[in-house]
Order: sequence, then structure tokens, then C-alpha cells
Amino acid sequence: MSEEMSYQVIKLIEQDPEISQRELSKKLGVSLGKVNYCLRALMDKGWVKAKNFKNSQHKFAYRYAITPQGVQQRASLTVSFLKRKLVEHEELQREIESLRSEVQKIAGEGERLEQ
Repeated sequence: MSEEMSYQVIKLIEQDPEISQRELSKKLGVSLGKVNYCLRALMDKGWVKAKNFKNSQHKFAYRYAITPQGVQQRASLTVSFLKRKLVEHEELQREIESLRSEVQKIAGEGERLEQ
């Protein structure tokens, strides 16, 4: 399981501890099986706990809780996620500048051809 997936699952559980695996699947854009696998991995690591509770819409559902260790790991994952996104942002900025230069060069050549 990727760090990004761990980060996203923990973040969504913090926002809504009663979120279903089906809702997690939709929000994350992954299969229900993958969500189940991720939750089990997070529980095995001790970062998330699940408790059964009665819900009027479903016979039984789970309420997820982020453990103190999970909170620490989320902080670490957030820093790591932010660093990765900043690198991606810088790479995109360089690519955009390169494309702008290419467009200006092509536009300049087009003007010369018209003359």
C-alpha cells in the first residue's frame, strides 16, 4: 500500500469516522477490495481501529478511529505527501516554461515565414 493511499484513507476517516468502505472506494476512485485491503493494513499497523455499531440504514456498520500512533503517522505522511507534491509542482512549472518558450519560438518562426 502506498504512502499516499494511507494518507488519503486516514484523512477521510478523520473527516468522517462512520464512512463506509463503499464511500471510501468512491472517494478514492479504487475498488472496494483495495479499500478493504488498505483498512486491514492500517489496522494491522495499529494506526486505525474499527468498532461495530448499529446503524438505522445498515444492520451493522463500522466506526473507524485513528489511534495515537495513527495520528503521528498521519503527520509524517502529510509532510512526505507535501514534499512530493512540491517536487511535482516544480517539475510542472519547468515543463510549462519549456512549452511557453517552444510556443514563442514557433510563433516567431511563423512571423518570419509570412514576411
